[in-house]
Amino acid sequence: MRVDDLKIKLFADGADLAGMLEMYADPKIKGFTTNPTLMNKAGVADYEAFSRDLLSKIPDRPVSLEVFADDLPEMERQARKIASWGDNVNVKIPVSTT
Repeated sequence: MRVDDLKIKLFADGADLAGMLEMYADPKIKGFTTNPTLMNKAGVADYEAFSRDLLSKIPDRPVSLEVFADDLPEMERQARKIASWGDNVNVKIPVSTT
């Protein structure tokens, strides 16, 4: 069986832009996901700038970005703002808080 024959979609998880762009060249990768923890570990200092740069370079596959607030009103505000960054954006909202 080949990966192309599977009834699944492979999403790459990370926050290294160069690595994500490498995976973008692989048509088997159907989308991308990242979060504030991964971005922090990768040394990303500006969440919005990194995300917008990522979205400008990957405009045609789903990209999941996560809010980083803990309280519901701020989560909603962030989710709406993040969703406005592109038609391919999916916003993740965690079910637990810090």
